[in-house]
Amino acid sequence: MVIAGSDSSGGAGIQADIKTITALGSYAMTAITTVTSQNTTGVKDIISINPEYISNQIEYTSKDIKPDAIKIGLLHNEKTVQAVSKSLNKIKIKKIILDPVIVSTSGVKLVNNKYISAIKKKLFKNLSLLTPNIPEAEIISGMNILNVNDMIIAARRILKLGPKNVLIKGGHLKNNYLFDVLINKKFLKIYKNKKIKSRNTHGTGCTLSSAIATYYSCGKDIKSSCYLAIKYVNDAIRTAPNYGKGNGPINHLNNRK
Repeated sequence: MVIAGSDSSGGAGIQADIKTITALGSYAMTAITTVTSQNTTGVKDIISINPEYISNQIEYTSKDIKPDAIKIGLLHNEKTVQAVSKSLNKIKIKKIILDPVIVSTSGVKLVNNKYISAIKKKLFKNLSLLTPNIPEAEIISGMNILNVNDMIIAARRILKLGPKNVLIKGGHLKNNYLFDVLINKKFLKIYKNKKIKSRNTHGTGCTLSSAIATYYSCGKDIKSSCYLAIKYVNDAIRTAPNYGKGNGPINHLNNRK
């Protein structure tokens, strides 16, 4: 199940989540939290769904088909965070992955400090995995991140807030190589890949977290799930269809021959 916002342009949010989960051979259910009007050049407006309706989507759907895993994306405000937390406590799913969606790919902060405080308090302790990008990890950890060593220190700080695993995505570092840092209390894993120079990266965070959730729901461990999901996203960027005038979408069907 995906709990996230809708992207009218189809490249990120619920639309990217459904495409990813389907492409990787699983079945996607959804609870939509926001409706946006956007395209590859930016977001025009965003409307939050009533938190009660969000809870109804989560709980009623889960009564019929119990999810193997849950991926959470944009919740937008603290009331929605509280509603989602209550619903998760009711349906009792163990595998929960949160893409915090605090800062967009272009660097725009999407939420306020009350929201950040709410996800820390209400969601972090129940998470199997948290997947912030570097600007989000900086906000959550309260430190600047300039290199891989900083990513490791920040990940350790975030780990103390409750998540069982933290994956900091390194796409914002100015390097020829991309480093993603996965950490828990027992191990540290750094995934290194050559950075693909492309303007087509819209929805990469949504796609990555949904891909991880899909692999994880099928029984793979966190290390393997992250490795396979990172490979899937890299291939999706490499084969992007080059749509739109701005930050274009990636190719979610890249694994289809």
